Amino acid sequence: MLRGFVCLLAATFAATAEPEKDRAPVEPKTLPAPDQPVAPVEAPVKELDADRLQIGGVILHKKNREIRFPAEVNMAGGELLEFAIVHTQGKIHEALLATDISPTHLNLAFKLLRYPASAELYLVVKEDGSLSSQFREEKEEVKASARLQISIEWQQDGKTRRALINEWISNANTGKAMPADPWVYGGSFFYNGQFVAEDTGDIAAIFLSNSSLINFSGQDNQSDEVWLPYPKRVPPEGTKVEVIIAPYKNPAPAKP
Repeated sequence: MLRGFVCLLAATFAATAEPEKDRAPVEPKTLPAPDQPVAPVEAPVKELDADRLQIGGVILHKKNREIRFPAEVNMAGGELLEFAIVHTQGKIHEALLATDISPTHLNLAFKLLRYPASAELYLVVKEDGSLSSQFREEKEEVKASARLQISIEWQQDGKTRRALINEWISNANTGKAMPADPWVYGGSFFYNGQFVAEDTGDIAAIFLSNSSLINFSGQDNQSDEVWLPYPKRVPPEGTKVEVIIAPYKNPAPAKP
């Protein structure tokens, strides 16, 4: 089973990467001697049990297509938010949560679980490179399959607590929590052979960003002056949490 997933991993990742052009293969400057031991390369995917695989710090569940990874509270005050989740080397001055996991590893988890990337939130680019006012078209089945629900688990008063990440984000204009609208897996993109989400650290964007792996689909996702950490709901900065990503389902609204 693991071998099949690894083969799928290689095929899907290769299919999304832009090929390098006009580059001849380069031989390493030094090669190990025939009798020199070579350190074994650690397999990128580990099989934890019959249902779970691990890629770096990312754990994926094959049965329910759930993805989990560690993070911590990065902002809990009145700072404006543009991102729900970023890498610790990314835009932490405008993000609710920060994580050490690789965006590449997270993207591979999406691929292995067969989440299709949907570009529905991105504007069509004109021939002159400027943006049009039209959004890209996607098939309805792709849109439905790319929708996500992001939850958080953390320890409080000796108990495991769980909430939608939307419940930790408030609208500055209304004072209410972010609606439980879905997040959309867009997949980021490759530029000059580099995976942009890995370079930027953008994982889950509130303010629409095509470099981010995931984007919020609801109203005001094109404003960077609306979203704040929800007062009294977000635990103190530095609180360890676990992020859970799963297929979208419309939950009951959060209590005020």
